[in-house]
Amino acid sequence: QVQLVESGGGSVQAGGSLRLSCAASGNTYSTACMAWFREIPGKEREGVAAIRSDGRTTYRDSVQGRFIISRDNAKTTLYLQMNRLKPEDTAIYHCAADRNFCPLTPYDYNYWGQGTQVTVSS
Repeated sequence: QVQLVESGGGSVQAGGSLRLSCAASGNTYSTACMAWFREIPGKEREGVAAIRSDGRTTYRDSVQGRFIISRDNAKTTLYLQMNRLKPEDTAIYHCAADRNFCPLTPYDYNYWGQGTQVTVSS
């Protein structure tokens, strides 16, 4: 009952920045938690950052200090500001939403976007 559409991906050189957006529509009460995950070749889908509707955030260690997750509750839009990008950040980034929990594991999220490609060259 929730639709998520990501945008903002692209190709940048190492050290550059990108801002990803995720627009949510449908049952907005089911987006109490929104999060970013990424798919990297050879790895399981991994959590990048999560944010609750009250603003509480969680980051994985490898992006902490470089990425900032935020949300505009009025617009029901999720953002990920990505700074000081590294080649290892290259991945397909997916937006996810859930109304109850906010972990950095993908198994509990009910709604997913189609993903947006981020490529960081050295």
